Amino acid sequence: MTSAPPSPLAPLPPSVRADLLYRAARFELDSRLWQAALGTGGEGTAPIAAERPTSGLLRLDTLIEALAADDRLQPVLTPGPAPLASVPDQPGGPLRLGANQALAPALERAAARTGLDPAMLASIIDAEAARRRDGSWDPASRNPRSSAAGLGQFLSGTWIDEARRPGSWLNGIAGERGWLARDGSLKPEARPALLALRSDPTASIEAIADHAAANLRRLGARGIASTGRAETARAAYLAHHLGLGDAMRHLGGGLGDDRAGRLLAAQVGGAAAGRRIAAAGSAAGAHRAWLDHYVDQRIRPGRFVAA
Repeated sequence: MTSAPPSPLAPLPPSVRADLLYRAARFELDSRLWQAALGTGGEGTAPIAAERPTSGLLRLDTLIEALAADDRLQPVLTPGPAPLASVPDQPGGPLRLGANQALAPALERAAARTGLDPAMLASIIDAEAARRRDGSWDPASRNPRSSAAGLGQFLSGTWIDEARRPGSWLNGIAGERGWLARDGSLKPEARPALLALRSDPTASIEAIADHAAANLRRLGARGIASTGRAETARAAYLAHHLGLGDAMRHLGGGLGDDRAGRLLAAQVGGAAAGRRIAAAGSAAGAHRAWLDHYVDQRIRPGRFVAA
């Protein structure tokens, strides 16, 4: 009789293991409530990420607050496993990241591996992650009302999908650590340890790059091509923010009024959404104007390139 393989949580203190398991269960409930309330953006859609506290931009998962039985979850600021790789303190290459300069080497490695622009990856993180007081991105960012976490504010389901997707960086890590079953599914006992990796800056950056590259390929396959740094960054962020299905509609003919109205209300509140819709003449027009303005303000990869 063979013994069961050791749990990947075995090295962690009992209190930490219990906390991770509890939060994993709560996050699963949050994700299901989120999807029940809002639906999805279409086949292949990535969930909308968490709110960015320092910018005032609210994500769709803020609706969870009205649906969850208990919205008192507090942010988790303690990373789980040790970092996968140390992040050098010295500046890295042509990126200009200010308080985040230590992350330049990780961004450049992920960009080189996926063929993407490192400044584009930096702009996605800048629009997603919370900031510390010194202006640096907080790798342990977590939304207390959903499962979104890390520099890319990945929801649990999206992160697990990245780990299961053959060829992704996260898939390689999950395979090396024995977290995947023979059929490629995630072993239940490995779920907390995998989700805790979202607090590792290297893991988050690599996953952001893989997710962006996959979304850009899918957009291109559907005839939505992007050229140039700014346009490509914009398309990648819209797919990250809206999910692939809604991003395709936004970049194509536009979202329908019903969907656009729900998205806008989730972002700015019902009253403000009503005023914007009245001024624009339609929910679709109001949402497009609001989102395009936000993207124009936040997704500017040129800001992160040294002169």
